[in-house]
Amino acid sequence: MTPQNPSDDSRWSDLERPPLNATALRRGLVRDGGLYRDIEVVPRTGSTNSDLVARAAAGGIEEGAVLVAEEQTAARGRLDRRWSAPPRSGLFFSVLLKPREVPVARWGWLPLLTGVAVATGLARAAGVDTALKWPNDLLVTVGGEERKAGGILAERAGDDGVVIGVGINVSLRADELPVPQAGSLALAGAAGTDRDPLLRAVLRALEDWYGRWRAAGGDPSVCGLQETYTAGCATLGRTVRAELPGDRSVVGEAVALDGDGRLVIATGEGVQEPVGAGDIVHLRPA
Repeated sequence: MTPQNPSDDSRWSDLERPPLNATALRRGLVRDGGLYRDIEVVPRTGSTNSDLVARAAAGGIEEGAVLVAEEQTAARGRLDRRWSAPPRSGLFFSVLLKPREVPVARWGWLPLLTGVAVATGLARAAGVDTALKWPNDLLVTVGGEERKAGGILAERAGDDGVVIGVGINVSLRADELPVPQAGSLALAGAAGTDRDPLLRAVLRALEDWYGRWRAAGGDPSVCGLQETYTAGCATLGRTVRAELPGDRSVVGEAVALDGDGRLVIATGEGVQEPVGAGDIVHLRPA
């Protein structure tokens, strides 16, 4: 039997990485009164975030639309970084949210909320201990080292929406990692790498946390989001370097997460500086 190319669209082109079943996902996640209105799975696309943002701008899709890709060819992370992974080796999806009852000033919590939901869902379904690197990275431990296994990207979609994109390395082997510092659930010893229960667990956790946050008017303290994120954040308590816009950097200890979701860094000069945007480098193990 001739082996097939893993990028082949055939359902059985890679038996270790079976395709997702959109019908089964819709049956399990779309319900009356729930968040999710539709779940679409496509074989490949450039970026699920870009596609969903464009669809939202054109109108005709509701809050709770979910777009999942078996492969992304132009996936983007923060600071417009590019990354790729073999077909069906991870979870690559985006969700349209429209938190109209939440003040826009609190929408900055959505990437952090999504991080908590992803970590919660993966812990339940994969049995993997995960940690959150502020503001949007999912970390796992591989061979005693901390590795990035996923990321989150939030983008505005029109005046009333936000598209949240999630990428998670699920079954990547060591020789498939895009960079040596990357990781995957499989390399971290996941109990299973079947993407169907993983995706269901993550989307259910997202629905739960989003509902709590929205019911609290976006108040992260009232709904428990601030406390939960703080408890699972690997950045707090470490010496970090924040690389900020304008070629400025701040070095100090990450001491807290404030009410706006900003990382508070205590510098050597005795100043506590809140950082709302930037790239964080961990300089000292926790």
